[in-house]
Amino acid sequence: MIGKAEIVKMLESAEEEQAALFEEARAARDKVFGRRVVVRGVSEVANICRVNCKFCPMRRDNTRKIDRFTATDDDLVEVAGVMKQNGINVVFFQGGEIPQTTKIVGRAIPRIKEIFGGDVEILLNLGIKSRAEFEYLKEQGADSYIMKFETSDPDLNLEMREERLDERLDSIRVLKELGFRVGVGGIVGLPGQTVGSVADDILLALELDVDMCSFSPFIPALDTPLAGADPGSADMTLNAIAVSRILNPGWLIPSVSALAKTSSGSQKIGYLAGANVVTINFTPSVESDRYLIYGKDRFIVRENYAFSMLEEVGMTPSKSVFVGSGAMADLRS
Repeated sequence: MIGKAEIVKMLESAEEEQAALFEEARAARDKVFGRRVVVRGVSEVANICRVNCKFCPMRRDNTRKIDRFTATDDDLVEVAGVMKQNGINVVFFQGGEIPQTTKIVGRAIPRIKEIFGGDVEILLNLGIKSRAEFEYLKEQGADSYIMKFETSDPDLNLEMREERLDERLDSIRVLKELGFRVGVGGIVGLPGQTVGSVADDILLALELDVDMCSFSPFIPALDTPLAGADPGSADMTLNAIAVSRILNPGWLIPSVSALAKTSSGSQKIGYLAGANVVTINFTPSVESDRYLIYGKDRFIVRENYAFSMLEEVGMTPSKSVFVGSGAMADLRS
């Protein structure tokens, strides 16, 4: 097992060392998944949140400033139908951390399962909920859940999120107990974060024994306490992707849209660094423009951009790795 000091060294790789790191990560990925990238279709459920994260424009203190929206279960079923028409069988719902999303999404899930004839993975990113709420969502047919811890540093987590890290870790353990496929992740470049802390993020993800892991660069956004801070490093984020892949070749690891926002071409480079997931946004434009996770000018990945990007790096868009008789089948076959 590679130790923390070696991970730090890998995270600091540049030029020739970085190229070698990426090559090793690609080889590790290709041995497990081949040249395939899982395609997720995401629709955003609500743009308000009870949490007061310092890096997010949808933070609780901004509730009165936000042009708020909350989707209905009918909205979610309709957008899932569009995803099916495009051959995508990973239906991903995300939204601010509010109680209302439990029932909205829960009512939609069985209807979506019926549309797909069961050949669909329902992936959720709706924040911390009670065990009873997680049980309800599982009973309704949810398959996977993303619960990013953002940073494994308890003090930094408390400062950035105004909540204890243990609360999220407890939820991750509950999700695993209930049989969800679980994803975690961190933000690279938060003010006050060290390279050693990013290494700890990767080690924590390994310790939690999850199925998916992601890293995103910090993006300073207007109307947040961190608006004037420096953005996170795209290179460090790409190195975190590569190190994650090398340490766990079987993880699903996305190359996130925030990379495109931070540095032109960096999302594409994510696949050269070992990523194997892309998320296409199917939220209707009137709502997606109000989902301010990275600010009003966030980069939104649509279908043509995603498929062109994968073609450029020689990757094949594919279906869910977790569900369906044709797991990892070519998307367009």
